[in-house]
Amino acid sequence: MSITSASLPAKKRILTVCVKLFLEKGYRRTTLAEIIEKADVSYSTFQNIFRAKDGVLTELVEFMFSNQFAMARSAAGAQLPPVYIYAVETAIQMTLTELNENLREIYIEAYTQKEASDYIFRETAKELERIFGSYLPGRTARDFYDMEIGSASIMRGYMAHPCDAELTLEKKLRLFFCMSLRAYRVPEDELEQVIRFVEGLDIRAISEKVRHTLAKKATCP
Repeated sequence: MSITSASLPAKKRILTVCVKLFLEKGYRRTTLAEIIEKADVSYSTFQNIFRAKDGVLTELVEFMFSNQFAMARSAAGAQLPPVYIYAVETAIQMTLTELNENLREIYIEAYTQKEASDYIFRETAKELERIFGSYLPGRTARDFYDMEIGSASIMRGYMAHPCDAELTLEKKLRLFFCMSLRAYRVPEDELEQVIRFVEGLDIRAISEKVRHTLAKKATCP
């Protein structure tokens, strides 16, 4: 992406339009022609900044993930161990996809498309090394990257399968925590404490607040 000071206003208009359209219509149903028309930019300007629609998705993913970890830290509390931050952040992601079907589509696309998913794997792996390094001594940064590919696949699988009467959100989160935290060698007693902590949160209300905050930050001047 080639960004100059002159192109920053156009980039902001494009991102603002895309956030609105992706949430209202869904990622797949939003066309490039719609984006260009509503953002009032030429095709060449769009292509110079983002190359294609998936370039916008990657930009939004970078924004969403950087803010989600900060919000998870706020919800978990600075006094708690880092594993709680991981649990809250992943719980927020999974809950967001249950609040809005178009958000579900955005997350699934993000975990599927190469450029966006590579960013997720790379940045999340850095967090994983900081959070779980003491549980897995001797593991390298590459080891955590490889493990993130697996845990992200579990995440995507649960996102793609909407909750129902049998697979409630609470059950979905518990299953995800059991599989992912055991893979990172979190002791069973600590695992249960983490699960109980998340179950004690109003994760739907927290996620709804995150949704509104992200949308507002992404579209503010």
